Amino acid sequence: MGKNRLEAFSDGVIAILITIMVLELKVPHSPDFGAMLPLWPVFMSYILSFVYIGIYWNNHHHLIHVVQEISGGVLWANLHWLFWLSLIPFVTAWMGENHFEAGPTAAYGFVLLMCAVAYALLAHALVFNHPKNATLAKAIGNDRKGKLSIALYLIGVVLSWFSAGMALLVYIAVSVMWLIPDRRIEGKVTEGIELEESAKRDAT
Repeated sequence: MGKNRLEAFSDGVIAILITIMVLELKVPHSPDFGAMLPLWPVFMSYILSFVYIGIYWNNHHHLIHVVQEISGGVLWANLHWLFWLSLIPFVTAWMGENHFEAGPTAAYGFVLLMCAVAYALLAHALVFNHPKNATLAKAIGNDRKGKLSIALYLIGVVLSWFSAGMALLVYIAVSVMWLIPDRRIEGKVTEGIELEESAKRDAT
């Protein structure tokens, strides 16, 4: 089964989610810059979520780029990931509007946790169901970075009930971990291209 439709659909959903988050930003009724100050939690929540969605969009592109084929199970795994991703605008607005109170901050962390779990399941489905996706299997390996992220999200959710500020720092730290596209996949793609070019040169 071709992968182009899956990637195009996912890109469309991600674009809509970013648009929804922008529309949630309320314009102050005052022309003074001071009117923006009470909105800092909303803007901070928006920036963090924008970065997270951007990270997922970037890494999802790398993930799909290296696979050779997909199946119906992969489509459902991708939809499962998009489901949790689609909740980010809701928890973003809830956390920002309530100035990082414990409940909304914990809910935000839980959604991030489920996004990470769903993404890991998607990667597993791509590797497990298709032996041809060997490049992806080599690139992911035991996925220490993904497992560490899930553990940190769990810590963040628990911390939310004691110190929402500390939980927010944990969420920011995880986003910093993933700001650079996954070099494991990029390295394997480059390695594969070099091997193909070498084989073509040998053939000639």
